[in-house]
Amino acid sequence: MTSLLSTTDGRTAERAANGPSDPRHRRPLVVLATLGGVVAAGSVLLVCLAAGVFGWFLSDAGTHGEPRDALQVGALGWLMAHFSGVSVEGVTVTAVPLLVTLVCAWAVWRVGQRVGDAISGHGPDADAIADGERDWTVPTALACFTLGYGLVAFVTHALAATPQTAPSLGRTLLWVVVLAACVGGPAIAVGAGRAAIWAAFVPVPVRGAVAACVSIVRYHLLVAVVLLVAALAVDLGTAVNVLSQLRMNTGESTLFVLATLLVVPNATLFAGAYLLGPGFAVGTGTIVSPTVVALGPLPMVPLLAALPDAGAPSAWTPYLMALPLLVAGAGAARAQRRHPTLRWEEGGLRGCTGGVFAGVVVGLLATIAGGAIGPGRMQTVEPFAFDVLVHAITTFGIGGLFGGLAMTWRQRRTARRAAPASA
Repeated sequence: MTSLLSTTDGRTAERAANGPSDPRHRRPLVVLATLGGVVAAGSVLLVCLAAGVFGWFLSDAGTHGEPRDALQVGALGWLMAHFSGVSVEGVTVTAVPLLVTLVCAWAVWRVGQRVGDAISGHGPDADAIADGERDWTVPTALACFTLGYGLVAFVTHALAATPQTAPSLGRTLLWVVVLAACVGGPAIAVGAGRAAIWAAFVPVPVRGAVAACVSIVRYHLLVAVVLLVAALAVDLGTAVNVLSQLRMNTGESTLFVLATLLVVPNATLFAGAYLLGPGFAVGTGTIVSPTVVALGPLPMVPLLAALPDAGAPSAWTPYLMALPLLVAGAGAARAQRRHPTLRWEEGGLRGCTGGVFAGVVVGLLATIAGGAIGPGRMQTVEPFAFDVLVHAITTFGIGGLFGGLAMTWRQRRTARRAAPASA
């Protein structure tokens, strides 16, 4: 965030030097913002369509079906990344390929920044905004950006949806609004220089708490990725054996592995839920946690080789639940290094508040990580989201509190040592 604001400050200074009438920053707002939404959506959609055609040729060299079938698969994959769900032979699949969703969010961020920079000359200047003058530049651009993105989603649904697949247009458009508001709006504000102006009005403790939240979430996901890779590496032979039993040719095996990569972010969030204690379900009536592992019949998916064996877990696995506590402390302490304070109550409050915010973020991520992936028992494959939310708020809040206090103690000690030298 600091780097983004620094970049924005540089752009703001450049615009101030060039003057408000610089044509590079006063392009038509409505047209450009709407076109930006179309580009952000269409760029990823084109990649998904190309991937569908590539997978069609990779699987059977194009001997079965037609190109439009491959294009339909790519379009449905893009819609699924926007939480549309899809029906496959009468079975509802609601799981989201979060890797595609992340790519969509990245495209929205990049295009949103460019749109913001191009329209930054509209509206009042920084001094007028500081004096309280209303500025509708970013809200107007965001509304047009959302409209353009939603238009692409609507057309894609109209062309790709069939009564057999039945993706939900309502959920797709709802996610378009969420994606635009949570990613597109901040991106436009950063590109337009408004984020730097607004950030100046935010109290320093609040900025410190937000920095702690971001740091804790980042560290938690990093540890979850390490756990996932380690668990898969331990049972790599099982994964290879499962893949060989599927009796697929080289092209089909390659396509299967690439498709598995689309849900690696989902698996990372599952691993994070495991670390926090509640765990997750891989089928109705199952549970995978550090203290209990109860599994039923599983589909032949190599990624599921990372699951622990059913039965009593090892004696050391419950100690894994201490990692989120340590992660929260380390994340809060690292964030406070960039936003130092010598007040005990402020340091502890920053860490605790940042930890609570991080717990809410992780809980929300857990709600979108799972979904139905098949018939019967496989309609329930998801983290226990509410339990994850409660555990995350508690664990991260306590860890952040101790991390903030520990860094405050260190900064106070450093300040006491530096005082005689400066005197």
